[in-house]
Amino acid sequence: MKKNKTSLYILAILVGLVLVNLLSSTVFKRFDLTKDQRYTLSENSKTLISDLDSPLIIDVFLEGDFPSEFRLLQTEVRQIIEEFQLQTDQIFINYINPIEDETTRERNIEELTKSGLEPYINTDNSTGKVTQDIIFPWAFASYKGETVKIPLLKRSITQGLQEQINNSVQALEYAFADGFNKLVNAKSKKIAILKGNGELDDIYMADFLTTVKPYYNLAPFTLDSVANNPQGTLDKLKDYDLIVVAKPSVPFSENEKLVLDQYTMNGGKSLWLTEAVAMDKDSLYNAAGRGVSIMRDLHLNDFFFQYGVRVNPTLVKDLYSAPIMLSIGEGSQAQMQPIQWQYSPLAASNPNHAITKNLNLVKFDFASPIDTLKNSIKKSILLQSSPKSKLEGAPTTISLDAVTQSPDEASYNQGPQNLAVLLEGEFTSVYNQRVLPFKVKDFKTQSNATKMVVISDGDVVKNEVLRNRPQQLGFDQLTGKSFGNKEFLLNTVNYLLDDSGLINIRSKEINVAFLDADKIKEEKSKWQFINIALPLIVLGLFGFLFNYLRKRKYTA
Repeated sequence: MKKNKTSLYILAILVGLVLVNLLSSTVFKRFDLTKDQRYTLSENSKTLISDLDSPLIIDVFLEGDFPSEFRLLQTEVRQIIEEFQLQTDQIFINYINPIEDETTRERNIEELTKSGLEPYINTDNSTGKVTQDIIFPWAFASYKGETVKIPLLKRSITQGLQEQINNSVQALEYAFADGFNKLVNAKSKKIAILKGNGELDDIYMADFLTTVKPYYNLAPFTLDSVANNPQGTLDKLKDYDLIVVAKPSVPFSENEKLVLDQYTMNGGKSLWLTEAVAMDKDSLYNAAGRGVSIMRDLHLNDFFFQYGVRVNPTLVKDLYSAPIMLSIGEGSQAQMQPIQWQYSPLAASNPNHAITKNLNLVKFDFASPIDTLKNSIKKSILLQSSPKSKLEGAPTTISLDAVTQSPDEASYNQGPQNLAVLLEGEFTSVYNQRVLPFKVKDFKTQSNATKMVVISDGDVVKNEVLRNRPQQLGFDQLTGKSFGNKEFLLNTVNYLLDDSGLINIRSKEINVAFLDADKIKEEKSKWQFINIALPLIVLGLFGFLFNYLRKRKYTA
């Protein structure tokens, strides 16, 4: 009887194991036990890849034997790709080490660099010997014959490698979702690049336009026709979801302002990169090495005042600023050197807003401060100068010789100045209870809910041009430093056009814990002793004591 009962137990266990294996082969479930849900894709990401009807191939070049920080990023990349693959069987992955084969190493580096995949040169001197590793923290995603590049590392000139890795891990889902979005979703929204009031030529906006083009339909739009057919111009402008006004230099007429005002009243979004002081760095490169800043009146003061902001006709000087390259010395001894230039503030971002979260510093040139005024419009400060700022009135003479003089730091005491402001809400018309310059069909005094961003420097969107070729926006060719201008503008456009999916993914918080490198170096010997020698000592003492007690027990 007992034997039969034992046999039944064994049979039940075997049947149970078979059933568990069958169930586990058909049902798969992962549990994300992390506090910040880092391995759980947002619903926006899942929706983005839910309708893939062709293979989406990802080539990841972050492969090889890396320092610990990059190994963490490497692991996180694999984890996030696995999460995407769990949502669809159309995603295929290739992990490629482009520098593994010595025979093709140089060619691969050259080809990837030409494709825009800038390598990261990691310098390590922790062992007392300086070593350098070439790392490509990039990926390609291909779908239906189209390919986009995906940055895996968010670089910053002000942060250490650990902070950069931390920000990169936080941005991984956004980086892949953003790339997939370019490949999968058809462009539907339209952006008008305003012309006719002395705005920047396309060659000086080329990198910004190239960056935005994969997401939206772009078209130039001139206000010249306002003089003859203002209503027709307004009707055409209403077809666009966003207008971009980049560094206008010719004043706006009342007819043009009314067209722009009614565009806003009908729910149109706008991005203004405007200036209240006329001054450019190019104006200083003359025999005298100086120029005069003058007030630039675009006739927009009442326009912005009604909406809740004022761009003041002064310049912001900041001790925390970008350098300018100047020739120091005479004759053959002259050398190009980077010198701090207080007229180029490096604006800090608002860490609590989706547009500017985890954003690198944004470079300005001759920026003006923005005041916010009390009204019903919600205002969010996106970018500010540092607390060590001062204001300089216009007109004033600005000379390159000033860089050779040490600034009076005590005078830089006017606190952070607003350089970019987001306005959201229902706007009141500039022409409310005013005589209209022309008769408007269905004139509105109150807008639908809409958004506007005002930036007090047109140079934020301006890329350098060398040999008639536009350069990368936010990258200083002379100093080799990269700034956050391009990412800031792209995030701004995404936000204004209600691409909330990408913005929400970008706002996801992930906390990455790193070991303290300095503490590791200081306490290395102590922890080596605790983890290696101490267990052996304890084991030896236990063996000695065990043998001693055993011998004593059996010899007594």
